[in-house]
Amino acid sequence: MNADHLSTLIAREIEDSIAAKQKLLQDVGLVAQLARLAQDCHASLKGGGKIIFAGNGGSFADAQHLSAEFVSRFKFDRAPLASLALATNSSAISAVGNDYGYDQVFSRELEAVARPSDVFIPITTSGNSPNVLKAIEVARRLELRTACLTGETGGVAEELCECLHMPSRDTARIQECHILVGHILCGLVEAMCFKAPQAAGDVR
Repeated sequence: MNADHLSTLIAREIEDSIAAKQKLLQDVGLVAQLARLAQDCHASLKGGGKIIFAGNGGSFADAQHLSAEFVSRFKFDRAPLASLALATNSSAISAVGNDYGYDQVFSRELEAVARPSDVFIPITTSGNSPNVLKAIEVARRLELRTACLTGETGGVAEELCECLHMPSRDTARIQECHILVGHILCGLVEAMCFKAPQAAGDVR
């Protein structure tokens, strides 16, 4: 491939990403869902609860990323907010995977650490990841507020809990929308929990 062809491919990918985000912007239902989720996360944290994330692969990285934004900081310096990403303990992953099966690496830990006031945010582009689905089933049994970040179809997750559907069937575009939605959620919750400084933007 020559440089011009590569440049065309790059531009096409950026255009596709922008198009997915334009659809996201126009989805008034999803925007309303995200606003309610932010309110519920705020209420959970104020009531002594925590925000719990889970996902596989790239979504595992997104789960850790978003949890870190709550615990550390997002837009401004403030006290930490309670959050965790499931299965970040490699010893627990190997133990649960060996003793019970990989499909329980999230559900077993969720059952151990979750409390009724917590909010659970599973992330799955397909909506069909067996270990995420088992965790959603545990969350239902524990009556946790659950909102799944998924793709256009929602897969099996759609049958088990509320889903925030990203407007794409392409994994990369879905994940890009997930991190945008996740960042918006972090910013909203942070602003509700603390008085945001007047200066706009992030200084990191």
